[in-house]
Amino acid sequence: MKITDLKLWRIPPRWLFLKIETDEGLYGWGEPLVEGRADTVLAAVQECREHLVGRNPLQIEDIWQSLYRGGFYRGGPVLMSAIAGIDQALWDIKGKYLHVPVSELLGGSCRTKMRVYQWCGGDRPRDLDRAALAAYENGFTAMKVLACEELNYVDSFQKVDEVLQRIASVRAVLGYKMDIGIDFHGRVHKTMAKVLAKELEQFHPMFIEEPVLSQQNESLREIAMHTNIPLATGERMFTRWDFKTILQQGYVDIIQPDPSHAGGITECRKLAAMAEAYDVSVAFHSPLGPIALAACLQLDFTTPNALIQEQSLGMHYNQENDLLDYLADRSVFTYAGGYMAPLTGPGLGVEINEAYMKERAAVPHGWKPCQWRLEDGSVAEW
Repeated sequence: MKITDLKLWRIPPRWLFLKIETDEGLYGWGEPLVEGRADTVLAAVQECREHLVGRNPLQIEDIWQSLYRGGFYRGGPVLMSAIAGIDQALWDIKGKYLHVPVSELLGGSCRTKMRVYQWCGGDRPRDLDRAALAAYENGFTAMKVLACEELNYVDSFQKVDEVLQRIASVRAVLGYKMDIGIDFHGRVHKTMAKVLAKELEQFHPMFIEEPVLSQQNESLREIAMHTNIPLATGERMFTRWDFKTILQQGYVDIIQPDPSHAGGITECRKLAAMAEAYDVSVAFHSPLGPIALAACLQLDFTTPNALIQEQSLGMHYNQENDLLDYLADRSVFTYAGGYMAPLTGPGLGVEINEAYMKERAAVPHGWKPCQWRLEDGSVAEW
């Protein structure tokens, strides 16, 4: 069997789908993407074409190594996202070839269901109590919220208090029936991260995510000394070499690699094993589409230290299309009691409605992240 073609579609709300075809009629789906840089990643995947056409798609590890080590410059979001989507599609092909889910190829399931959380509140968090109650009524037992809006290096306690009031409103409505992950989103600098982390302890969050940008990971030690809340990070880290130092330092409790950014299933499997050796759990990052989520779930069900799974159903970014819209069979993602069932179909376990996908690709998205400024006009972290 040989790879014959790679096809890509940029589709709403902000996704990029890849289809790898073979001379035996088998094909695989992948989701390579850097949010806001879809065209750049598309070009990077196309640049990989010459290394893929004519190759046996079952040689996943060798293809991964050749794509990663075959260039002088390595790593980074664009290259690793391109490799990630290719890798997902190759695992999809291999599972279909052997008539088993990818999780079976990775050792088989180690759980019967996977806990998931619901995003609430939007980019500028509002009405968290109502959003949390709606999520709870829909069966979720965990949610994630963005902690704050723009914050300066040192900012007023008024803004801190606004964060505290939002989280307090959720606790007032639901108590501890709902676990809360609080995402700092890299918007918070070290000084304010220490303040917020200490003040939020009273609400016992499930974790604080990206308390600082990954470029400031050396600050995690100091932040960890100011709080007993578990610290999570990793969505903007892309290889096992990026994660090596933070695992060795021991200040992170949860790593969050993204199988659409961090080298795909192949690399994220290795990252999870590295984390397990340091007694650290994994919560795979996945605010994207159905192929990305399928890749995460295949990993979740064979990863003993997988904690909880992000998913984008009803997410604030999904304005034009939502998670289930592109699936030929929407029922493959089964939500019940805050958990998802395993995907049992061959490969990634999802099939794309190509006719609808191509229809939507006729009006491709131009999604870009927000660009925020502080009151003095200087650029703020989004």
